[in-house]
Amino acid sequence: MLRQAVADADLGDGEWMDDALVAISEIVTNALVHAGTPIVLTIRVDDAGVRVEVADGSPHPPRPRGYAVTAGTGRGLSLVEELVRAWGSKPAEPGKVVWFELGTTSAAEAAEAAEAAEASVSSGFSVDADPPELDLVDVVLLQVPLLTHAAWQEHAASLLREYLLAQLDDEGDDVSLFAAHAAAGDAMSVLFEQIPAPDLGDDPEAIMASATEPAVTEERLVLRIPTSAADSFRRLDEVLESAAALSDEGSWLTVPTQPELRELRRWLCNQVRAQAAGADPEAWQVPEHLPPPTAPPLDWDPSEITDSARAVVAADDSDRIVAISASALELLGYDDAASLIGQRLLSIIPWRFHQAHLAGFTMHLTNGRSLLLDRPVTVPVLRQDGVEQLVDVTIRSIRMPHGRHLFTAEIERRH
Repeated sequence: MLRQAVADADLGDGEWMDDALVAISEIVTNALVHAGTPIVLTIRVDDAGVRVEVADGSPHPPRPRGYAVTAGTGRGLSLVEELVRAWGSKPAEPGKVVWFELGTTSAAEAAEAAEAAEASVSSGFSVDADPPELDLVDVVLLQVPLLTHAAWQEHAASLLREYLLAQLDDEGDDVSLFAAHAAAGDAMSVLFEQIPAPDLGDDPEAIMASATEPAVTEERLVLRIPTSAADSFRRLDEVLESAAALSDEGSWLTVPTQPELRELRRWLCNQVRAQAAGADPEAWQVPEHLPPPTAPPLDWDPSEITDSARAVVAADDSDRIVAISASALELLGYDDAASLIGQRLLSIIPWRFHQAHLAGFTMHLTNGRSLLLDRPVTVPVLRQDGVEQLVDVTIRSIRMPHGRHLFTAEIERRH
């Protein structure tokens, strides 16, 4: 249908046809997945080029997200940005219009586009006007874990997309599936737009120096939530609860949800719904005795780790320790490997680094982030006696059969 619409617009035989088709496909898919409303496609062609507009019923403008090239989601708008001369979004009742332009332009138009791009959130993206006023309620979030939230956003986006595809395979073209998915996406957009993500840069040492408590926790945030979006948070909680249960079975591409991320989602959704109904805010805190993440055992030979003369710890993609060498046991102050096997890596990581570990671990498995892999990084580890030991650690990610991962950490004591 999209190909026929582009063909009917008579774009000629040049590269515009292919570029327009790809860009339209990405933006229409984005509207279907995130808006879940009727969509209106408009294509205008003149001597200078082509302008395409896609209207949907969601008020949230699309935002490019800097996911890695290995990501299964979040890269469509980056592709659009590469293909088109300019693109943007403008409010339009009852939602918005996302537009892009291909082709040549006059000098005056080029200057105007450059000025708009300079003030925009992305090099080729512009928001054309202020959104319409909404009936809003203040939601106060206390002790917000910013890094954990950023990782949750990436993981939840992947989980939602795979859940929608699985439902479409099972139930066909049921439009209610898109509506439920769009309501969940609407709630995520509200949080994404208002909860800041720490900018840690790309330097590994700088990341380890800055990605620690209390710098990655915001003591108090006030969100302005549309009253009409309160029910979307109920949908988000329900949909992700169901999706996480299916992902935990191990048959999806999206890795199982770390328990802290699951609890954060429950807390966020509960705070919005409760405060919209007049309740007082309750601060975030990691619940005690969280159940460990679940994953099938890896099919591998641990002897390469257990027989190593070096201090090496191995963990699976659920964050559980699966093997450890004698040298690593001695460095960490343990007498018996059974005391650590099956425990989470968090058990040997000081608390102030927990958010950094959860975020890095989740973002790597979800979207391929690998800034701290395959290079030595100086960090403290937590010994059994509670004493911290400064070490140089080199982490490697090894692909296993059936899409699984094994992580090894080679540890060298710093004197």
